[in-house]
Amino acid sequence: MDRCAVVRTGNDSQGRPFPDQAGSLVQELFWLRSWTNQTYLWNAEVIDQNPAGFTDRIAYFNVLKTNAQAASGKPKDQFHFTLPTADYLAQITSAPEAGYGAELRVFANTPPRDVRVLYTASGTPAAELLVGTPKLTRGARFLTVDGVDLVNGGTTQAQIDTLNNGLFPRTAGESHTFTVRYPDNSERAITLVSGSLVEAPVNRTTVLTTANGNVGYILLNTFSPFSSEKALVDAIAALKTQGVNDVVLDLRYNGGGLLAVASQLSYMLAGQARTAGRFFERLQFNAAAGTTNPVTGGANTPTPFYTTGLGFTVASGAAIQTLDLPRVYILTSPGTCSASESVINGLRGIDVEVVLIGGTTCGKPYGFYPDDNCGQTYFSIQFKGINDKSFGDYPDGFAAQNSASTFAVKIPGCAVTDDLTRELGDPGEAMLAAALGHRANGTCPTPPPTGQGVARVADDSGSIATTGRSQAAEVLRNIRDLSMPDQSGGGR
Repeated sequence: MDRCAVVRTGNDSQGRPFPDQAGSLVQELFWLRSWTNQTYLWNAEVIDQNPAGFTDRIAYFNVLKTNAQAASGKPKDQFHFTLPTADYLAQITSAPEAGYGAELRVFANTPPRDVRVLYTASGTPAAELLVGTPKLTRGARFLTVDGVDLVNGGTTQAQIDTLNNGLFPRTAGESHTFTVRYPDNSERAITLVSGSLVEAPVNRTTVLTTANGNVGYILLNTFSPFSSEKALVDAIAALKTQGVNDVVLDLRYNGGGLLAVASQLSYMLAGQARTAGRFFERLQFNAAAGTTNPVTGGANTPTPFYTTGLGFTVASGAAIQTLDLPRVYILTSPGTCSASESVINGLRGIDVEVVLIGGTTCGKPYGFYPDDNCGQTYFSIQFKGINDKSFGDYPDGFAAQNSASTFAVKIPGCAVTDDLTRELGDPGEAMLAAALGHRANGTCPTPPPTGQGVARVADDSGSIATTGRSQAAEVLRNIRDLSMPDQSGGGR
């Protein structure tokens, strides 16, 4: 390890000196081979290949995985990837990115294209007022970008570049003009100037007054940055002050992050009595590992329900408040992944009633300890997580009981299509309305037809990008990180 063809000098973004020593590409490849053999969950299914036949470390890493398929036919391992270490560190420490403060989804990236806003963040360029309303709202569809027809135009490379540069600015201070159609079918011309922004993990919280008591709503879009710890501790404390007796946790766009913070959140929801003496998640490694964690070399001890601050952004050992809920409503979609699914599974493992509203989750009971070697961080599946009841078999996700999903694990709740016509947190928005309706009378709306549900991102095979984030940021939304502040991280 750390025998590098190209040696880094100095310190990384966290102030740690680079460990690199002079080496060669062949040494980097042999490290990947031995690391995979020792730590990969399905190491016995990897076809051994001679590193001497490869001239690129990423190409070699890409073949170091199983080629088997799950029962549904999808790849058994669809989460094998690598990132430049600098990008990984920037994400877990909440480094600013250029942007407008709007999460975009590309539903069709070739003509007729369809690019819409999923949500915006307060205090950002997207939320600035124009004629009394925000410049961008949930469901707003882009029609033109700097004069180029986004829907049916963009036939030259120069026009495609204009579309991408306007939708996804690379630097702060860029000014771009758009024509936008809003959910009420009105159209406006707007100008947005990109800022240097850090996404707030908790996008919004609200308390809804109902005939049966107050209901708290939390839109949590990532567990990934260290700041997510304080954001959730503060959100739960605010809901407790307002006397909520139910919570709707909106994880429909949450691809994962820090497993430790997912454990904290689960504790804050369930409370001390329900979590005492129970664990949040235990890791299962490859057969050769036995009772040892093959990555750390230590004992394979379970992840507890963390009951205090962990030192990410809340002081280590600091008390955190709980809501002591016997039931939690969770809003989901195919974008609900990894650590978000661990919240579902972990709560079910201690008999908290989880009511799932929305679409089938992504299906990732697996995770990794991201490992840097010579400036590249590798994410190779190293474990499966199981809850306190020893369950962790959901490779095709969780789905509501009335869902048409064939291979998903069915749990109580309602299949509901994502609703782009209303803001998130609006009690009339389809998923939240279904949660409130189920809470009031135990019934569900008519489920969507087979094959429909939450709209998915188009394949990245067309003209324009499929996300409003950098590739590194989007990939990292699909990991869960086991790290404590003083440890190297594991991803989920």
